[in-house]
Amino acid sequence: MMEQYVLDLQEVDETQVAVVGGKGAHLGGLSGIEGIRVPGGFCVTTDAFRRIMAEAPSIADRLDRLSRLNPDDREEIRTLSAQIRRTIEGIAIPGDLAAAITRALARFGEQAAYAVRSSATAEDLPTASFAGQQDTYLNVMGPTAILQHVSRCWASLFTERAVTYRQRNGIDHRTVHMAVVVQQMVFPHAAGILFTADPVTGNRKVATVDAGFGLGEALVSGLVNPDVFKVRDGEVVAKAIAAKQRAVHALPTGGTQEVAIDSQQQEQPALTDAQVVRLVQLGRRIEAHFGRPQDIEWCLVDDGFQIVQSRPITTLFPVPEAGDQENHVYVSVGHQQMMTDPMKPLGLSVWQLTAMAPMHEAGGRLFVDATRRLASPASRAALLDLIGRGDPLVRDALETVLDRDGFVPSLRDTGPGGPPASGAPAPIATDPAIVTKLIERSQASIDALGRDIRTKTGPALFDFLLEAFEDHKRVLSDPLSMQAIMAGMEATWWLNDKLREWLGEKNAADTLTLSAPGNVTSEMGLALLDVADVIRPQAEVVAFLRGVEDEGFLEELAKLAGGTEARDAIEAYLDRYGMRCVGEIDITRPRWRERPTTLVPVILDNVRNFEPGAAERRFEEGRQKAWEKEQDVLSRLRALPDGDRKADEAKRMIDRVRTFIGYREYPKYGIISRYFVYKQALLEEAERLVQANVLPEKEDVFYLTFQEFHDVVRSKRVDDQLIRQRKDAFRSYHALTPPRVLTSDGEALTGAYRRDDVPAGALVGLPVSAGTVEGRARVILDMAEADLEAGDILVTSYTDPSWSPLFVGITGLVTEVGGLMTHGAVIAREYGLPAVVGVERATRLIRDGQRIRVHGTGGYVEILS
Repeated sequence: MMEQYVLDLQEVDETQVAVVGGKGAHLGGLSGIEGIRVPGGFCVTTDAFRRIMAEAPSIADRLDRLSRLNPDDREEIRTLSAQIRRTIEGIAIPGDLAAAITRALARFGEQAAYAVRSSATAEDLPTASFAGQQDTYLNVMGPTAILQHVSRCWASLFTERAVTYRQRNGIDHRTVHMAVVVQQMVFPHAAGILFTADPVTGNRKVATVDAGFGLGEALVSGLVNPDVFKVRDGEVVAKAIAAKQRAVHALPTGGTQEVAIDSQQQEQPALTDAQVVRLVQLGRRIEAHFGRPQDIEWCLVDDGFQIVQSRPITTLFPVPEAGDQENHVYVSVGHQQMMTDPMKPLGLSVWQLTAMAPMHEAGGRLFVDATRRLASPASRAALLDLIGRGDPLVRDALETVLDRDGFVPSLRDTGPGGPPASGAPAPIATDPAIVTKLIERSQASIDALGRDIRTKTGPALFDFLLEAFEDHKRVLSDPLSMQAIMAGMEATWWLNDKLREWLGEKNAADTLTLSAPGNVTSEMGLALLDVADVIRPQAEVVAFLRGVEDEGFLEELAKLAGGTEARDAIEAYLDRYGMRCVGEIDITRPRWRERPTTLVPVILDNVRNFEPGAAERRFEEGRQKAWEKEQDVLSRLRALPDGDRKADEAKRMIDRVRTFIGYREYPKYGIISRYFVYKQALLEEAERLVQANVLPEKEDVFYLTFQEFHDVVRSKRVDDQLIRQRKDAFRSYHALTPPRVLTSDGEALTGAYRRDDVPAGALVGLPVSAGTVEGRARVILDMAEADLEAGDILVTSYTDPSWSPLFVGITGLVTEVGGLMTHGAVIAREYGLPAVVGVERATRLIRDGQRIRVHGTGGYVEILS
């Protein structure tokens, strides 16, 4: 039993996290790599930790109390965790355990100096970075001191910071154990950190080295600014040498101290270029061993590098698999679909199977490979123009890549990828009957789908769905539908360009599109005002809704006075819009029909903030304003030279915008209506797998791709391990920020607004709906948490159509993601809300409750308080 308390670093590798913790396992793995030197030492295993914990029964009771606390209960966490730490440090290490540790020390020299480092079983997982949460003690000398510091490492599992981190991440304290690494101390000339990918840009081909004099502690603790070197393809491509005024050195009697560096030496680089290049070669070897970019702590002793730690860089956005060595440029789908959250595997694969372009997955998000389109000059210009009109940040990011010599190859204009598909389609007449016909055609196809799917189960359902997906794509790519969408957008662009040129007026089309007819998304917002009108007079219903928590509340309503009418109004709303939800392009997200409580706070806001008949009044006012604007524009145009022609052209375009712009929102409504039909059939299939004991719960199928789900239905067998891995991966993707543009080198590009017409300190974005408004910012990330007062300005990360019901109650809109023609922008214009979208980090830079001013015409936001 004894030898399991201590294992030499040479005996362990990265598969043994449960025995020696994350740091120990990584160090063991490192010491097995050809040509990598790791200071010698051993691990005190988690068996030893468990033995110590068993010595004090009082700890188990305190852990129980701890796990029941709210992560925000700082006082109680502080008290309990301090008690646990004191108890652990007070336990005498049993004789056999102490003897095992002392024997191991004898191998390396009892009186030598050691680093004693904590190594928890939950640190440095690919999905959670616990960096810096447990303690390291340097230059510890003599068996007594070493045993004492081992106890301190065990106790450091319960620092307030580590405990809070676990509570917030839902990690059970009892499942995490502490091992301790005891390593021979190295006394380096220089030390620091090597990132095998650029941690700022994400570029996998650029390594970054931070270096300082003395022990690495000075850098890690932020005591000095390091020298920074960047290396690409075996040469130093950039460096910044810092004035390093202090260093941390080891003391002969044990422990460390800060020392001042002699002024001659301060400006000297801590490493030569040749040393930097050699270090990066070692880093590449380590990266290849672990299979992903690493954050590596190194020391330079005499003229050799020793590696004292390596962990994955958890913040990098993954690169889509291309299967070749060519350069690729990927554009984010989520930024166009107003949904930048990660999607579950079933959601990703169903979107891929029903989308019009091939899509690549990375980090739970989808990307389109734009390399071919960018390689040919003609299609490049058309693509940049189209993207630039929608989202200038994506265009700027693509231009940044194109400016780099040779990253995107240049093709001649002929050949595959030839002229882009968005060549001017044949114009269609300005005829509302076209829209009516398209909607009828789509609705008929959805009704047929619902009818035909009812009888399909088992493998036959999946065969049926694959055909349905082809039909889905046919409806989407209907040339007439494309023409109707483009007609509305092109007329908007024409009006904005021409009225600016002729009348010097910015964004004139914004007012001209107020209350455009036939927009299914803006109607959805107004229809919820009508629902509120039914509920407002019924005091009992309003009181009941304030306390609603259970999804079965619609059944309960009928028991109240006025409840039947309220229920019927909500049911009718769900019949028309219940397939919608936030993040609706992910089929796995709960729809309003499945989770109607989502709508309750919005209904209650409407009851509180509006008078009866608000929906009709709002629509009428918008129509009136648009009509007055039209008269004003036309009369001003007639007064110009050649005014009649200009006025006639403008009138034709205004009619065209009002005929077609509402249809812009319909195809998405059609897609999501079909999605709900697919989803109900797939969930019934999942329920059958649960009944047959193939799956523990039906939502598990969300972590399978469509094809894998199909295979499970055929074979009646599922890989539980795969589902567990997918759940962990999905959780980890939430911490990643998807870039607008990503290259095959892993470089994440956000793009920038190149503008100088914005006041200092203002947040820059894209002007998408004219007007200026001042008010209280409500930063809302989850629609179910909405609590709006009249006059509030909504600040959120993105708004897909499901947010529209909130738009009726606000006076302005700010989002982090979006373009001129994305849903939020179209609806903001129809409701007449000043809006600025594409404001980087808006939800972090603007605090809930601050007063802000939104410049919807100028495209910026000022923070006033």
